[in-house]
Amino acid sequence: QVQLVESGGGLVQAGGSLRLSCAASGRTFSSYAMGWFRQAPGKEREFVAAISWSGGSTYYADSVKGRFTISRDNAKNTVYLQMNSLKPEDTAVYYCAAGRSIVVVSTVWSYWGQGTQVTVSS
Repeated sequence: QVQLVESGGGLVQAGGSLRLSCAASGRTFSSYAMGWFRQAPGKEREFVAAISWSGGSTYYADSVKGRFTISRDNAKNTVYLQMNSLKPEDTAVYYCAAGRSIVVVSTVWSYWGQGTQVTVSS
């Protein structure tokens, strides 16, 4: 069992930056791939980024590639999402997820956090 708690969301102007954190409980954190998804009002939850259990492999949605960076610290049971050059279309609730495989389909991931709101003003 893994429990996830996101933090770091907020209101930022376009072009600004935010860093999201996801703290995980449980001693098996380092054995899970970790991902970030987001969901805007009226839209489906979409894949943003993911990182392998070791941190050696990372994956990004085309819409955030070059602007967002995912990383993890297994000693702190925490995964991060550094978001730069934010755009109004990045506005969404951002969710952290843990799973055994890295896939863009949200339903495959095993554990989810409660989400943190990111709002980018124009």
